[in-house]
Amino acid sequence: MSIHTEIKKVTTETLRKMKQKGEKITMLTAYDFTTAKMVDAGGVDTILVGDSAANVMAGYSTTLPITLDQMIYHAQSVVRGVQRALVIVDLPFGTYQSNPEKALESAIRIMKETDANAIKLEGGAEAADAIKKIVEAGIL
Repeated sequence: MSIHTEIKKVTTETLRKMKQKGEKITMLTAYDFTTAKMVDAGGVDTILVGDSAANVMAGYSTTLPITLDQMIYHAQSVVRGVQRALVIVDLPFGTYQSNPEKALESAIRIMKETDANAIKLEGGAEAADAIKKIVEAGIL
């Protein structure tokens, strides 16, 4: 667990400083208020609201069926349970692959509707334009 257990909000700057000092950064996944509250109270630095909610919460065999609206619902629940940890939300499949504008719209919805701290998407060079558009808008 993190050595930073005081109730001081973890920010991206906090994580940057921890990395510079060689400190370990902790992350766990949560999909609901109760789990997020327990994980946060345990001193975890970052909480991921993963698209794996499709598997864990809804019983799907893959993450593909989860929608942006469902991710927003889970993220809202998690954010309400967190005082300290930085909350990161997955952009689900299909919400960023087709074009950078759709990626930005999806990222903006998550940030506005959940009050999360950052978003996560998967990909390499093929996602570069979407990532650039999102970062240029000030979203991490």
